[in-house]
Amino acid sequence: MASVTKGVFIVAAKRTPFGAFGGKLSGKTTVDLAEVAAKAALTAGNVDPKMVDSIVVGNVFSSTSQDGPFISRHLLLRCGVPLDRPALNVNRMCGSGFQAIVNGAHDITMGDSKVVLTAGSECMSGAPFYMRNIRFGTRLGVDYKVEDPLLSAGLDLYCNTNMGGTAENLAEKYGISRQEADEFSFRSQQRWKSANNQGFFEKEMAPVMIKVKGGGETAMKTDEHPRPSTTLEAMSKLPAVFKKNGTVTAGTASGVNDGAGAVIIAGEAALTEYKLTPLAR
Repeated sequence: MASVTKGVFIVAAKRTPFGAFGGKLSGKTTVDLAEVAAKAALTAGNVDPKMVDSIVVGNVFSSTSQDGPFISRHLLLRCGVPLDRPALNVNRMCGSGFQAIVNGAHDITMGDSKVVLTAGSECMSGAPFYMRNIRFGTRLGVDYKVEDPLLSAGLDLYCNTNMGGTAENLAEKYGISRQEADEFSFRSQQRWKSANNQGFFEKEMAPVMIKVKGGGETAMKTDEHPRPSTTLEAMSKLPAVFKKNGTVTAGTASGVNDGAGAVIIAGEAALTEYKLTPLAR
């Protein structure tokens, strides 16, 4: 084991645009999107793939593509990281991308790695529909149901509550009104619009090449998921989704979308050894 280090530094960070559900990125896999973000981060940080000691990728819906169950290993292969380096998938639901960074920091702190490529990637548009309990045949008269894993995976069977239901419980507990939720969401859309118009996202963006009608490709450089043209009046007319006369609507709920981000982290000794410039400690 290498010597233990106390400092962990962010060397580079890039993300793809975030696509709308069934939108421009729906034809990409989680590995495709992670590859774009990771290669952009490696280039931005002047990090040779051979410097990377390990890869950690956060991903929740591994079934959205055939290569999804081992996204970290496939990302390693596509990025040119040496074959003998370990690759790990982590799933902490919505915190999976953050957990990848935490795991990478652990590796560096314990001296197991000097440079770690971490990422988070989802392509929710690729989620399949499926039927349970038909592998060993079907029976006449049984009404087999098609299941949507995007919905079922978000349901905690222990308490029979999904994330939207939890949001409703919190709104009730802390006295958050429907109007306050709508206003907050509308303000978020407007802030994205202002930041995008001023070019604040350009430095972090890793464009994704997508196919266009008539053949050929074009670079997608802007988030597709936000809806800055919406109005507060329009949002106030949306029905509540998870509870009758509730607070959470399609306009205030968390998004269902496609995208990836990558963060390269390194220990203090690696900065000197590889002449890397840190962005943050």
